[in-house]
Amino acid sequence: MNIPNITYILAALTIIGTGAFFAYYFASDAPRLGTTEWIDRAIYKPRFRFRFVSHPMDRGDVVPLAVILAVFMFASFFKLGDFSAPQTFHRFTGDAPYVTAELAQTAPVTKIMFYTGMYTGGYTLSYSADGENWTEFSEASESESEGDANENGKPPMEQTHADLFKWRTAAIGEGFEAKFLRFAATNTPIELGELAIYADGDRLLSPSGLPKELKDEREMIPARASYMNSMYFDEIYHGRAAFETIRNEYPYETVHPPLGKTIISLGVELFGMTPFGWRCMGTLFGVGMLAVLYVILKNLFGKRIVAICGTLLLAFDFMRFTQTRIATVDTYAVFFIMLSYLFMHRYISREPDAPWRGSIRPLAFSGLFFGVGAACKWIVIYAGAGLFVMFIMKLVSDYRNWAEDGEPGGYSERVVKTLLAAALFFIAIPAIIYCLSYIPFGTASGMTLRGGMLWDPKYYEMIWRVQVNTFTYHSKGVLDATHPYSSWWYQWIADARPILYYLDSMPGGMKSSFAAFGNPLVWWGGIAGIGAMVYRVLRYKDARAFLIVLGFLSQIVPWLFVKRIVFVYHYFPSTVFLILALAYMFDTLVERAGARGRRVITAFTSWAGALFVIFFPAISGIAAPGTYFTNVLRWFPSWPF
Repeated sequence: MNIPNITYILAALTIIGTGAFFAYYFASDAPRLGTTEWIDRAIYKPRFRFRFVSHPMDRGDVVPLAVILAVFMFASFFKLGDFSAPQTFHRFTGDAPYVTAELAQTAPVTKIMFYTGMYTGGYTLSYSADGENWTEFSEASESESEGDANENGKPPMEQTHADLFKWRTAAIGEGFEAKFLRFAATNTPIELGELAIYADGDRLLSPSGLPKELKDEREMIPARASYMNSMYFDEIYHGRAAFETIRNEYPYETVHPPLGKTIISLGVELFGMTPFGWRCMGTLFGVGMLAVLYVILKNLFGKRIVAICGTLLLAFDFMRFTQTRIATVDTYAVFFIMLSYLFMHRYISREPDAPWRGSIRPLAFSGLFFGVGAACKWIVIYAGAGLFVMFIMKLVSDYRNWAEDGEPGGYSERVVKTLLAAALFFIAIPAIIYCLSYIPFGTASGMTLRGGMLWDPKYYEMIWRVQVNTFTYHSKGVLDATHPYSSWWYQWIADARPILYYLDSMPGGMKSSFAAFGNPLVWWGGIAGIGAMVYRVLRYKDARAFLIVLGFLSQIVPWLFVKRIVFVYHYFPSTVFLILALAYMFDTLVERAGARGRRVITAFTSWAGALFVIFFPAISGIAAPGTYFTNVLRWFPSWPF
């Protein structure tokens, strides 16, 4: 299909549109002609007041929010992954290290597909015409990624850490004539889910002699491997850890806390160890993010149009869509960061003289979700810095208000109780949640709850060892590692270096891919919006803008000092604050420009939606012509699709 190259046109339209939006914003925010606003701004110096109002949700929010959730529930779950995959696995052991397949007659074996299970290694392949005299297949293995042969001594059927729970094709070149085939594990234990032996091209054979686990799910054998039926990227760690949790095995991946993997395991319990099963919980939480953001925007700004358009910006962002459709733990971390900020905003919005018990309740929820998030991934701790600053500023602000009322002495008892409550909510309870999240590690190590695991010092020694190893891994263990899709924080801000999770070059010049990066309008407009928020803080002492800048900095600043390789998905939590900055600007336009401002923010949101549709093949795995990727989507040479 001949598709004209329009990459520069789309990029130019986005850049021009972003510039026009900001020009209109600053024009609308300037003093109105024929008014004395410029005099007021010149004379009355603003004073920073850490006072907020939490606007409530109302019945009018139900329909738009429900529509947004329904539409993106469908879009997010569309072609998420197969509902079926081999569920029974044959385990090769030291006592039974091989299996033998007998064909009905001697046939030209041209292809062997196999579905990998747990543990790593490989399988040697021998063949025979009479079942007595065997020849070990030793042709140079074939690189699946490059399609060229290389003599590296690898077995024709590999099962490395990167190959688990995938349909693979054995490297047997043009094949061989045989009646008997023997598959021997290079090391044990190792598990295999299914074997498919083909002759004369794609004629599937029905051999005898194989264990039932290797031939009982033949209806699941695909024509070819794809993301729909196999794991990809870090699913090989987190999806595997979820399965290990269910099987009560000590997990191979221990560099992130366990709770996120435990949540993934709930989907596996419901739908089996299938692509849909290991992905569905993250996708559900990804849709849930939209509901949380809608509430945040409505509480913060009080305008339905701002809440709708701001929520749609997150819905249309490529990072949220792609990242929540893969079985990794980042989704849960971002989800709980959002909830912790939502309830912290509700806490700081309480009146200084509000009853203590009622005002402390949202602080408790903020701490609870902070703790749950930290048990999913450590990046939530970065959010804790922003939450801490907000909490301290709330205490200082309340003290000033009490002092203005002439009763500062009555504040001391209240602040002591609040500090004790905060220590409980943000230190003690998160520590308890964090330790409890390691229960699967304890049970896999032979401990039991009934046996007093939670009171056993060995349990906490085990947790401490894992923390030391985790810190070493993240701080020192991969300093010298390289990756073709690694990037630095300044590349994230520019949306300059996506990470390609999956790419499949299909017959007929078609391609299927998943890339994690940002909707250019949202990311470019959002980082400019952060700049606008900084200006409002410095020029107008704006407290709401300060919260947005604070949240953004708490998530991005730690990455400025990280020396190991990092990736654009580490920017995921920061993108929420990009959208909050844009939503602040939306709110200003509605206030200052009325109906025209509404049309402008609707147009901005609509173009974000148009880009989401245009880039859908690059973020969803939907097949499209290769020329579509190069002539429509590759705006920059560094975009790898």
